[in-house]
Amino acid sequence: QVQLGESGGGLVQPGGSLRLSCAASGRTFSMYAMGWFRQAPGKEREFVAAISSSSSRTYYGDSVKGRFTIVRDNAENTVYLQMNSLKSEDTAVYYCAAARSFGRYSGSASNYDYWGQGTQVTVSS
Repeated sequence: QVQLGESGGGLVQPGGSLRLSCAASGRTFSMYAMGWFRQAPGKEREFVAAISSSSSRTYYGDSVKGRFTIVRDNAENTVYLQMNSLKSEDTAVYYCAAARSFGRYSGSASNYDYWGQGTQVTVSS
């Protein structure tokens, strides 16, 4: 089993940057693909980014391509989401999640087995 905890959220101005972290418990972190999702008030949960267990592959949602970067450090049991050029529409609660596989379904929340509690990101002037 994997327990996940996000941090790094906060208030940032449009055009600014934030880096989210997701720390995982357990010795099997390196076996899991990791993903980030977000959910804004009144909207469905949206896929943001995913990374394979070995970091060899990444996958991004269309709305964040070229602005966000997902990386992981298996030695530290942590996955990061670097968010640049933030826009007001990026405002949401951001969740990290762990999955046993990486592939064509990595953009689907149903592919993930474990979830964190979320961290709020607010982009506003």
